[in-house]
Amino acid sequence: MANHMQIGEVAERTGLSIRTLRHYDEVSLVPPSERSAGGYRLYTEVDIARLMVIRRMKPLEFTLDEMKRLLDSLDIIEAGGEGIAAAAGFVEQCHAKALAACENLRTKLSYAEELTELLRR
Repeated sequence: MANHMQIGEVAERTGLSIRTLRHYDEVSLVPPSERSAGGYRLYTEVDIARLMVIRRMKPLEFTLDEMKRLLDSLDIIEAGGEGIAAAAGFVEQCHAKALAACENLRTKLSYAEELTELLRR
């Protein structure tokens, strides 16, 4: 069981709160790979990688449904199974949304920097 991490270590590694990790488990977004005999959530490196995808999506205002669909789509593409074209199409939609969100954030950052400079004077 040395390759499994408990929720506190996962929270520290991902920057997500324990409450958020529990919520992701409850809504089946990223459930832990296993549970200990005592019922503790146990996560693997694969779980961490999935959580990092989610963490990157959060500030770009993706919904939980979009996060789930993206993870599912990435799984389909990796497995090379049926539905790969639809999965790739959804990944492309997410890419376009992420690009637009990044541009929006750049604009907001620029405004914040302008205000900061104005107030500094």
